[in-house]
Amino acid sequence: MKNVNTASNRPLAGIRVVDFGQYIAGPAVAMMLADQGAEVVHIDPPGGPRWDNPADAILNRGKQRICLDLADDSDLQLARGLACHADVLVENFRPGVMQRLGLGADSLREQNPGLVYLSLPGFSARDANYAGVPAWEGVIAAAVGQFTDMGLNRILMGINPSFSPLPLASAYASVLGATAVTLALFARERLGQGDTIEVPISAALMEGLAYNSMHIESLSDRYKSPREKEIERRRASGEPLNLDYRDLQEFLDPFYRTYLCKDGRPFYAVCSSHRRHPIGCLKLLGLWEEVEAAGIPTHSPYLDLADWPQGADCTLLSYPLSRDWAGFVSERMKAAFKTRTASEWEHLFGEAGVPGCAHRTTREWLHSDHALQSRSILEVEDPVLGTMRQPGNICWLKDDEAVTLKQPAQRPNRDHAPIRATLQRWRERGDGPGAGSATAQGWLEGIQILDLTNVIAGPTIAGTLARFGAEVISIDPPQPALDPWNSTVFGMQANQGKSSLLLDLKSPQGQAVLDRLLPDIDIVTINASDVQLERLGLTAERLQRANPELILCQFDAWGGPAIGPRSNHPGYDDLVQASTGIMCRFGGGMATPEEHAHFGTIDVLGGYCAALAIGVALIKRARGHGGSVARSSLAAAGQLIQLPFMYDYEGRGAFNEPSGREIKGAHALYRCYEAADGWFFLAVDRKQRGEAFVASLDMENIDLDDHDVLEVRLADLFRTRPRVHWKRLLGAADIGCQPLATMSQWREQSLMTRASGIDLAGPASVAFIRHLDHPCGRTVDLIAPNAIRPRLGKVTLPAAMRKYGSDTCAQLSRLGYGAAEIEEMLAAGVAATSWSRHYLPD
Repeated sequence: MKNVNTASNRPLAGIRVVDFGQYIAGPAVAMMLADQGAEVVHIDPPGGPRWDNPADAILNRGKQRICLDLADDSDLQLARGLACHADVLVENFRPGVMQRLGLGADSLREQNPGLVYLSLPGFSARDANYAGVPAWEGVIAAAVGQFTDMGLNRILMGINPSFSPLPLASAYASVLGATAVTLALFARERLGQGDTIEVPISAALMEGLAYNSMHIESLSDRYKSPREKEIERRRASGEPLNLDYRDLQEFLDPFYRTYLCKDGRPFYAVCSSHRRHPIGCLKLLGLWEEVEAAGIPTHSPYLDLADWPQGADCTLLSYPLSRDWAGFVSERMKAAFKTRTASEWEHLFGEAGVPGCAHRTTREWLHSDHALQSRSILEVEDPVLGTMRQPGNICWLKDDEAVTLKQPAQRPNRDHAPIRATLQRWRERGDGPGAGSATAQGWLEGIQILDLTNVIAGPTIAGTLARFGAEVISIDPPQPALDPWNSTVFGMQANQGKSSLLLDLKSPQGQAVLDRLLPDIDIVTINASDVQLERLGLTAERLQRANPELILCQFDAWGGPAIGPRSNHPGYDDLVQASTGIMCRFGGGMATPEEHAHFGTIDVLGGYCAALAIGVALIKRARGHGGSVARSSLAAAGQLIQLPFMYDYEGRGAFNEPSGREIKGAHALYRCYEAADGWFFLAVDRKQRGEAFVASLDMENIDLDDHDVLEVRLADLFRTRPRVHWKRLLGAADIGCQPLATMSQWREQSLMTRASGIDLAGPASVAFIRHLDHPCGRTVDLIAPNAIRPRLGKVTLPAAMRKYGSDTCAQLSRLGYGAAEIEEMLAAGVAATSWSRHYLPD
């Protein structure tokens, strides 16, 4: 097969990467770079990869592999030689390990100033409390509250803690790490040297879960869902939180829930919060005339409660509906869905532009027509497993023809000759830049971004890049399409640091404004399908005629490198969860699908994936190849977040990985246990620490391979003593034992304010910022933008999100429009300076 990774036309061709990563996060970063054409050498320990999982064939595809014993001087020198002639080094050991081996960032970058050195520890090297913790995926999740803050459903059902089999932490960290590498390489073109970057996996997880940990003081009850109100009612009255799954469904909004279809397959509708989707859904189901005649309110959700029509307790155009209206609409929707099969409804919804899809298992997604035709799922001829279905790229450039060609993963190689030949070739090719400017600058200073996105995933793209010095102008329509919850509340996180312009881009005047903007813009971000781009007149061809250097970042729900039957269908995070198998896995099966409990589970990750696409496109442009179309999708992110089980091949066996509401872990040595005073997470490396574990507990006749019996014995034992006892005992044997915390605990113990000083590279792995003077008029607590911590690249705290439209007049004036012209556009509704009387409608 042609070696696509070193083909001269690939975006990252010529970039040399040394990958010391194990498990998921580190190898995934290098996989993403290899998928863009970088040449990667992956280094395994003498016994082979630490993680024995078929997903190894995905993580290490397209890489050269070598087993090296870094305790052996000859092997160490070979590894050091590779690092000294590489462009990028990736490692995810605990802090201090690489330094002790003589492979620390300082010594290597002294010899190779152009090196971009990426470290992905579980917790920051500066974190005195956690740096030395054995940072397994489950340990990190337990430490920052992922297993205890698992959403309203689990609270109402009285389920706590809740284990999730999705490797959220590693997924978020790997994409942020790969993005950081590409941005540092882009900056290297200008500054002449590399950088040392730390991405603590715990910090990445918390940034990814930003919408679950944010806190807005005195938020109006109008924004509370029926589930939240029922939780408050039960707690106030002393009633138990013990709803069963079936009863819980009646507390869900009718436009944000699952329905059974004619064939018995569940269908998920996500049509709330939009001025068009709920009505479009009811029309499609043949219910609109009845619901309209019943008098359902349809007033603007941007009115204050005092201005609502008399008697109105909700509006169809905003989430949530009141309990009475939700019950009325749900009963009719239940009956309507039973008139057709789930696949029929999926086609009808997609063609009508209404968000909805049939539930599928992971295996069904891997074999679905759309996944295969869109090339979201690829078939790779693995030398051991045979024809293997794997996730494709998480992002891609539109003109990269080799994006769907994947070299299979090699198996660990103990023959040093091929790697020595690679090292010799790297030496002959010469090294990267020498010591350039050491001035602290943002990686993206001078870059201008035009943000045309909405909700979470889209705004996350530019929001992630703003911290590195990019200037962002956000354009939204004068009449909002989404309700205040999705636009304003979510925007407080994703729209920090952006100027806000309200403009109708569908109008001739709006297009004229766009024409004035484009010559100075480097990147345009938009969440839209090809059909939507055509409708808006924002095709890549039109944009690049205006500016050949412009990068169009196009993000959508179902996109892949090729066109599939659902490519132009609308979709949200939850729909991709339903379609790719996440909801069946989390809920425990097709009979009880359940949304993964975190806001933005896929949304935020999708935004990171698109930011990575931009980083790749910037490197390509810096090499003189002009602008590109950089793409990613929610589907790509949904596949990445299921990487430990997102594959299939002949003989794979059942897709029976842990799932459901009651599971507490993967097996007896990797799960939540209850101590005398609360829960903790146990993580034991059976091969490396099994004997130490048995010795620490001093239990007789323990069989570590009999997980059913072992789980019962351990559960009985751990209940006898408090968590601090087990943490001290097992910690002394270097075994993961982490008490379960909550996100609110982290927030309260790690708040920074401008008055107290904000250090984005501070010693804590996770930090929050309290905005005492937020423009919304309330105190707002948000996660600090500190998951990516470069040593040289400057990271700045973006300003709080301004009220939508605050910068309309200033931006139009900057583009040369006079006061009379601006007033004319405002009067005609082409532009606007506000959506509502207040920042957040009361």
